[in-house]
Amino acid sequence: MRITGAVLERCDAPAPYAESRPVTVGPLELGPPRAGEVLVRIEAAGLCHSDLSVVDGNRVRPVPMLLGHEAAGIVESVGPGARLAIGQRVVMTFLPRCGECAECATDGRLPCSVGSAANGAGTLVGGGRRLTRVAPSGEAQEVHHHLGVSAFASHAVVSETSVVPVDDDVPPDVAALLGCAVLTGGGAVVNAGRPAPGDRVAVVGLGGVGMAALLMAVALGHEVIGVDAVPAKLELARELGAATAVGPQEAVEQGLRAPVVIEAAGSARAFETAYAITAPGGTTVTVGLPHPDARASISPLSLTAEARTVVGSYLGSAVPSRDIPRYVELWRAGRLPLDRLVSDRIALDDLPAALDRLASGEALRQLVTF
Repeated sequence: MRITGAVLERCDAPAPYAESRPVTVGPLELGPPRAGEVLVRIEAAGLCHSDLSVVDGNRVRPVPMLLGHEAAGIVESVGPGARLAIGQRVVMTFLPRCGECAECATDGRLPCSVGSAANGAGTLVGGGRRLTRVAPSGEAQEVHHHLGVSAFASHAVVSETSVVPVDDDVPPDVAALLGCAVLTGGGAVVNAGRPAPGDRVAVVGLGGVGMAALLMAVALGHEVIGVDAVPAKLELARELGAATAVGPQEAVEQGLRAPVVIEAAGSARAFETAYAITAPGGTTVTVGLPHPDARASISPLSLTAEARTVVGSYLGSAVPSRDIPRYVELWRAGRLPLDRLVSDRIALDDLPAALDRLASGEALRQLVTF
């Protein structure tokens, strides 16, 4: 079928992206779903730092690639053997889970090796690509999938292992955020940090993922410290229930400490701040994805003398089929106001400017809506 999508043409274009235009919007051909796959009509797709990190070259992926990895939509057709029903709303997640590899047996601690391999190659877990377009030469050109989803398009074909069904009462805007921001940020609290009742939780970096972590910690009844360099984000953090919201330097200078600290900024300096404000005996959870060459400095002595723990958490150490229903119930109960994470609703053609807003730190979650 003919679809319209946003394709990344190169990974080294300079900012501002509204001028360099590394992303082009145009027609593509989408093949039908194969065994265990579904065709989804996209309703909403979130713009995340994991998209930006491919655009700016921090995480190099094969191009051309149809971007977008956090989304929700409606199943329109299914391939042989697929279990989902036509008409179901699904949350699309960026890490397929085969459920059979050794990594999938770690209860979310390690990413699925099968899904990770497919993501790195720009394919679906069933093998190959379902996207083509006409190249400038006039020949058919394959287009890579982004993290098994490629949601910046009117439709997507994905593996059933990349989606989780939700009920119709979950609106598309909320469902989309469940696929990355909430799985990653909320999961960092629930699955990796595991604060005890009464524990204070700090979150360093209040973008979409960090603010989702803050919302989750508040929903679970913890006192929360929000840390970010952007004053508007600190103000929003207070509105969303943070007891304290300060800049990184202030947090350190004031001697703020928490038993569980989530680093969600994806920078070495943010990791150092998060570690510095972790209380003795506490846990620093890092979910951000900095440049591969980035290096942070911490004291090895403090790990031993203060019985510290540092935990890496990819996709919030999540098992999406287990965790998304839990988060939906918190949302239904009014304890997880995910709509507050949406800072803008945009069209596909607005993506380059939206990438610039994301890079500047001014945006939380910008949703592409169809």
